[in-house]
Amino acid sequence: VDADVEVVDGPAIRHARRLFEAVHELVGTGRSHSSVARELGLDRRTVGKYARARTWQEVVRRAPRRPSTLDPYLDYLQQRWDEGEHSAVILHQELVGKGYLGHYQRVKMALAPLRQGLPLDEPRERPPSPRETARWIIAAPARHGPQTTDRLRRLLERCPELRLAHDLVREFAAMLDARDATLLPDWLGRLTNSGLAPLASIATALRADHHAVAQGIATCYNSGVNEGRITDVKLQKRIMGGRAGVPLLRHRVVLMAHLRRRF
Repeated sequence: VDADVEVVDGPAIRHARRLFEAVHELVGTGRSHSSVARELGLDRRTVGKYARARTWQEVVRRAPRRPSTLDPYLDYLQQRWDEGEHSAVILHQELVGKGYLGHYQRVKMALAPLRQGLPLDEPRERPPSPRETARWIIAAPARHGPQTTDRLRRLLERCPELRLAHDLVREFAAMLDARDATLLPDWLGRLTNSGLAPLASIATALRADHHAVAQGIATCYNSGVNEGRITDVKLQKRIMGGRAGVPLLRHRVVLMAHLRRRF
């Protein structure tokens, strides 16, 4: 995109501008691209692209939309929508009468932005997956890039249950950071009374081992090393089980334990 060409403002444009400013601010302090990528949650090559750009307009990439058989009828769809006809079935029938040969589903998809109060050609953002959302909630806010921070904020605004889960997770993380287990009983009570069955189930499990959980929060001692060793043994069992004898399996497990201690 030419820097002298005026670009219509939108979510993609604002995102590109924010990333450009954030990357150049951090790179300007002498930090490496890898360091900036880790802080902003971006790929190193993306950071390099933004760092090489002289203006934010250079990094705006809008892929050309493929022409569609529905394109000649978009103005008519907008007109009929403004007139109050919002049924995709009826509008499809009307277009067929005007010579449209496409499927009803394409008309229904074309109307989706209008139902959200957006123009027909407004790009829609892909919703985050459950795994992606969980990763955003678990990660410390300081590790979120500008895009992740903005998307998580909008997601929590639309889902009160998810905001409650997010707040409880961050409170537990604060206890771990401060190594302070005094708030654990109150936190478990909030989990139980959250109205969310999965969280209440977690509270029940933690109460059954309350002393160990409190020790894990308040001290530097935990069962992480043992859990790691168990994971290593299970991994070797899956890889070599049925194809190697006990001596070889034992040798691989001992070797892996040695490598973990060393590195």
